[in-house]
Amino acid sequence: MAIEQTGPVNGLRVLHPDDWDKWYANLVRAFGGGEEADEERELWKALTEHDRSLGVWDGDECVGTAGAFSFRLTVPGGDSVPAAGVTGVSVAATHRRRGVLRTMMRRQLDDVRSWGEPLAVLTASEPAIYGRFGYGAATFQLNAEIDTDRTRLSVPPGTDGVRVRYAAPADVLDRCEAVYARLVPGRPGMLARQPGWERLGMLDPAGGRDGASPLQGVVAERDGETVGYAWFRVKGDYGPAGHEGSVVLRALAALDPAAEAALWRFLFGIDLTSRLVVRARPVDEAWQYMVSDIRRCRPETRDALYVRLVDVGAALQARTYRAPVDVVFEVEDAFCPWNAGRWRLSGDAKGASCERTGDPADLTLSVRELGAAYLGGVSLTALAAAGRVDESRRGALAEASLAFGSDPAPWLPHGF
Repeated sequence: MAIEQTGPVNGLRVLHPDDWDKWYANLVRAFGGGEEADEERELWKALTEHDRSLGVWDGDECVGTAGAFSFRLTVPGGDSVPAAGVTGVSVAATHRRRGVLRTMMRRQLDDVRSWGEPLAVLTASEPAIYGRFGYGAATFQLNAEIDTDRTRLSVPPGTDGVRVRYAAPADVLDRCEAVYARLVPGRPGMLARQPGWERLGMLDPAGGRDGASPLQGVVAERDGETVGYAWFRVKGDYGPAGHEGSVVLRALAALDPAAEAALWRFLFGIDLTSRLVVRARPVDEAWQYMVSDIRRCRPETRDALYVRLVDVGAALQARTYRAPVDVVFEVEDAFCPWNAGRWRLSGDAKGASCERTGDPADLTLSVRELGAAYLGGVSLTALAAAGRVDESRRGALAEASLAFGSDPAPWLPHGF
């Protein structure tokens, strides 16, 4: 199949609303073809930005898909930066190794550049694929299966002053979204939720519960103000020793340590359960330091958000730096050659500038490494130890690595 860049019928083209059903059917099939609840399908249909979505067509058959949401992403320093949330990337198994994916990635990054968005981000079903296009793993998430029978919490002062009460998630959604919105500037990697995205956390198809209860919720309150919330399911089980149920956490957010601890204490103490299943949480979350035995929690980490600098200068200038930095990067970027070359980054906690320069390079790296380090969760020093950053000026690596770091750790709160 010859891929055409333009054309009213065949080849690569921007998604028309009338073609969404075929486009989405190809996407679902590429990811295993499982059944989806009507509410889930309708939500993704409503969220799809057609003018930012691409399809590759062979006749009237859709054989490739790629989309991009218009997000704003928190970066170190607390600012919110425009970012293309790359999503729905698929190629039909009948059309592998014909350049379909590369054609879509080429057009998509050209589009993102034309939209003036300095970043593209994604979650990768197959990470090895996206490194070729300059995406680096920038955030990680924590999973755990906590034995709540044999693990105890030591909570901070003030926890007893927080009231936790049951509330149906739909009834308190506005208050919970207000809590989430207040947290967004405080942690790199978080997404400012646009209208409609609050519905994502409310999806609760029976087929996706794996035998657990419908979605339940509690809110944490202090002096009548909502200061946190948790959404979860309970899955009953019974063994030789009695009840062995599980609590499966869906979402948790709180405005202060005491409110957060009150929510965790509630989850640990739900009757007839002995396990708390935690997925996709921040790697530095405080509960890890409140538990009596971290080994009983079986923590593990995995990659989450991948970042691609579409405009190196604008992206590096958009964030602040934990320590003063003045360094010249030699950036390698074969897929987006407008980024290639030398850039001088000068900045501190108040702001930064990043401009083209003819000065000698202090550090040499690819745009993939810059993406990995961008949100402050991956150390440039560690990347250098892996042979992925070269230091030409002694001391430049330590200077840049310290400046790029972030406290707290970056975190992606939900997929897309």
